[in-house]
Amino acid sequence: MEDLQKFKVASVQDAPVFLDKTATTKKACGLIEKAASNGANLVAFPEVFLAGYPYWNWIMTPVQGSAWFEKLYKASVDVPGPEVTALCQAAKENNIFVVMGINERDEHSIGTIYNTLLVIDNEGNLIGKHRKLVPTWAEKLTWTGGNGSSLNVYKTKTIGNLGVLACGENTNTLARFALLAQGENLHIANYISLPVAPEGYDMAEAIKIRSMAHSFEGKVFTIVSCSTISEEIIEIMGEEIPNAKELLTRKNSAYSGIIGPDGREVSKPLIDEVGIVYAEVDLNKCIQAKQMHDILGHYNRFDVFNLTLDKRDKSPLEIIQNTPKAKDDNDSDEIVQEQI
Repeated sequence: MEDLQKFKVASVQDAPVFLDKTATTKKACGLIEKAASNGANLVAFPEVFLAGYPYWNWIMTPVQGSAWFEKLYKASVDVPGPEVTALCQAAKENNIFVVMGINERDEHSIGTIYNTLLVIDNEGNLIGKHRKLVPTWAEKLTWTGGNGSSLNVYKTKTIGNLGVLACGENTNTLARFALLAQGENLHIANYISLPVAPEGYDMAEAIKIRSMAHSFEGKVFTIVSCSTISEEIIEIMGEEIPNAKELLTRKNSAYSGIIGPDGREVSKPLIDEVGIVYAEVDLNKCIQAKQMHDILGHYNRFDVFNLTLDKRDKSPLEIIQNTPKAKDDNDSDEIVQEQI
């Protein structure tokens, strides 16, 4: 009997060099090399690791935060662009898959930013990107939502069928099901440390619960990567908010770890601390788990339930025009539609 893939994964829990995409790219390439040197075949990075999360949305008024939006836009990444090229080169040189969270600039509009996950293969190819479908709560002041065209599963020869979602998207049941229904068996969930959540909200525990739920429901492995808040971020935010340190240092705000298809941790997680979590993944362990509850097969009723995923890419402008062509007396100009 042919076995499914077995491999090693790594999950980074760290902070970016805040709002410095060049320095953060360099840091990320070093972490890619470190993960590969420890035998990892895939390394996952936190949400918008390149190059920072808009904490000002939570601790400033929208008017106060407007100037910070401009700083973030200037620190955001073009795809393709030099930062993406450097990440792809690091993946190729170290023979490792990379999932990286970035702030992505829109190609059409100055001032539009997406919360994006890049998927890079071990040969250095950018094989996909996913734009967060719905920015969460205060994040709507910063990011524009993506569309269904990026809700994809990447079927690889060495690390299974890979799907990705950012932060609160991992609470979106239909988004998760759409990935599972495309054959996902390795899920990347990336997050940011959020100590400014409502009082009593345990962010680390919430991340773990979401991840365990997805793994248990879908019988998949989930790799969770979460950012931390550095002293640099606190100092920068403290320039305008006197109590920034108090607001940004609450414990149990970051969780990174690896969850198995039975919904249990397969490695010791990191909570709040900087580091890299490693674990061995054996996709064969997904098989027996699905015998009891396979929501993509025998444990569903597709005659009762139906989900439609619209994968059409959306454009801000659709041009319809006549294009002259060589014709005889019976021909007319050809009508051409083009999306910009």
